[in-house]
Amino acid sequence: MEILSVDSMGLYRGMEVGTAVPPLSERHGVRHHLVGVVEPHEEFTVARFQQLAIRALAEATGRGHRVLAVGGSALYLRAVVDHLTIPGRYPEVRADLERDPDTAGLHRRLAELDPVAAGRMEPTNRRRVVRALEVTVGSGRPFSSFGDGLDAYPPTTVRMVGLRWDRRALDQRIADRLDAQLAAGFLAEVERLAASPVALSHTAAQALGYRELLAHLRGELSLDEARRQIVRRTRRFARRQERWLRRDPRIVWVDVTGEPADAFDEVASLLDGAGTSGS
Repeated sequence: MEILSVDSMGLYRGMEVGTAVPPLSERHGVRHHLVGVVEPHEEFTVARFQQLAIRALAEATGRGHRVLAVGGSALYLRAVVDHLTIPGRYPEVRADLERDPDTAGLHRRLAELDPVAAGRMEPTNRRRVVRALEVTVGSGRPFSSFGDGLDAYPPTTVRMVGLRWDRRALDQRIADRLDAQLAAGFLAEVERLAASPVALSHTAAQALGYRELLAHLRGELSLDEARRQIVRRTRRFARRQERWLRRDPRIVWVDVTGEPADAFDEVASLLDGAGTSGS
């Protein structure tokens, strides 16, 4: 068995504490793919992840190994499981769109150019709205023409299992994890990144916790307030993540009442007999 990390932030070198990448001691003896493969100042796209992940799967299969894909970046997972057709990038168009702070107005513009794509996303989801407009304007063809979108769930040989906690328990785990990260040197990690002559890329800067701790280092937030904001933002993110994943009928959910390892036997039985990969 080999591990494929499906975490859009665990890809970055030097951000191991804040992105909760398993330490080397826990990875010993098991090959891990797509962990620490890009510098924090580099932009990283879903298309590039898809290419690297497909290569990793082929290499593991060539060794006669199965692959367990682990992580919560749903779009990255779908890119591999469903072989999504990913449109190109249009930096100049995107830069122009990003200068417009009116997300609702951008969504109305998208609705005029590509009503199908606009209907597939919430008007407040700025990231998705800007991306759809970027492709529609930059390529000259509707964003929705590149595929059925993320609301289509075709049959797959990949078996997918999700771990689900009671919301109150999950909220506590989020707070406890942040405290452990801070104790493990999260702030020092952010200080090193801030001291770099090259700024964090747009994608790396989205990682939970880094924005708040950078604000603390600039004197804009106390450490306690930064911690509170990180916990709040992480909890909101976890709820959005769960809503996204729960729409996928192919995922089998396992309720966890204690530590994740307690669910190992049930998860293993669900994944047993899967093809060359599972999630």
